Amino acid sequence: MKFANKKISRRKLLGGAAGATAALPFLHEAAPHNGVHDLARAQDGHGGGHEANSQPGRSTAAHKGAGHRGTVGSVDPAFNGFDPTEILRDFDRGKVTIEGGRRVRTFEIEAEDKEIEVAPGVKFAAWTYNGRVPGPTLRAKEGERVRVNFVNGSKHPHTIHFHGIHTALHDGIPGVGAGNVGPGGSFTYEFDAFPFGLHLYHCHSTPLAEHIAKGLYGTFIIDPKDGRPEADELVMVLNGFDTNFDRSNEIYAVNTVAFAFDEKPIKVKRDQLVRMYVVNILEYDLLNSFHLHANFFDYFPTGTRLEPTEFTDTITQAQGQRGILELKFPFTGKYMFHAHVSEFAELGWMGFFEVEE
Repeated sequence: MKFANKKISRRKLLGGAAGATAALPFLHEAAPHNGVHDLARAQDGHGGGHEANSQPGRSTAAHKGAGHRGTVGSVDPAFNGFDPTEILRDFDRGKVTIEGGRRVRTFEIEAEDKEIEVAPGVKFAAWTYNGRVPGPTLRAKEGERVRVNFVNGSKHPHTIHFHGIHTALHDGIPGVGAGNVGPGGSFTYEFDAFPFGLHLYHCHSTPLAEHIAKGLYGTFIIDPKDGRPEADELVMVLNGFDTNFDRSNEIYAVNTVAFAFDEKPIKVKRDQLVRMYVVNILEYDLLNSFHLHANFFDYFPTGTRLEPTEFTDTITQAQGQRGILELKFPFTGKYMFHAHVSEFAELGWMGFFEVEE
């Protein structure tokens, strides 16, 4: 099913129009709520259905036959050239050299125009860093020198703007320093890795919303000098896609592909520390959120402090906000996570953890 030329809108998807299902066969035709994915089907009326179990280590049997995905078919990672499940644990640590007694970490990034599939049959003309959306997760250590060799292989001018502390020359904005890097051009951004925490990078060329919405963004992690406790670490970039160019998203996702982690739940171990790097880069919607079922987590906003500020099961993030979530799962079973805006969840932003022994 190909929909590259279909004019679809979020309003049509959720408005109950008789033609909505026909217009979007990637949604289950038999699904309730006017043909779209409906979280209310879950046993407890809140998308969960978690059965309490006071026996640590035993399965909760939550989500028997779980499958809330609102799509028909699957997205082939081979077509996209990246897999949302692999992005979770894929860290680009660059190439380390010693210059003048100091560690320098060098990364290579190229902008590229590329068509990707964001839901089964739904193609999107993306602008990418290194051929994927989100771009590579760059990782350095506090105090290192970071060098990013940027090549613009796109047909459009682009930049890389890093969140952090650096000179204006390397801020990656039009009209300052190198400014826009034109097609075929290149520039090397260089700065000290500071402060430690969870940051991001994105294109800052204008129109800014378009350059970000089309996929030019990624996660930038600066580890504290002494590191953090060992954990199963996951990168989760909250994004969306305006498929008909009306400045309103029709698809919502974690790591780009709608319902990716409903189809393939994230496997983690019981009682193992899990650390999630959650970055909200959603355009055209002011707020996004993350809600976890049947558990709570420690929250470290921006990750620039080593002590959490909150113990919760739900966070809200504005555009560009991010935070680190740490938790352990005491029981085996499947546990849902999703945006606590039901519309986002119905259009792709939901998934499961599968906790194993």
